[in-house]
Amino acid sequence: MRLRFIGTTSENGNCPTLYEDTDTGDIVVQGYTVTAPEDIAQLRDVLPSESFVRIPRELLTRYTPRDEE
Repeated sequence: MRLRFIGTTSENGNCPTLYEDTDTGDIVVQGYTVTAPEDIAQLRDVLPSESFVRIPRELLTRYTPRDEE
């Protein structure tokens, strides 16, 4: 996997951040881990290898739709 930095709304290098896997086109999200049991209990179809991060909506709306090269 090779990652290309897409963007962030963070200041001073703090989370969250978006990256693109240049091999697959998938998006990788860096953010604060969701750890509260009551929040995790609301998630569906969770696989053992999955994790969840919280990111502000502004980050997604700022960097979508994806620009075609």
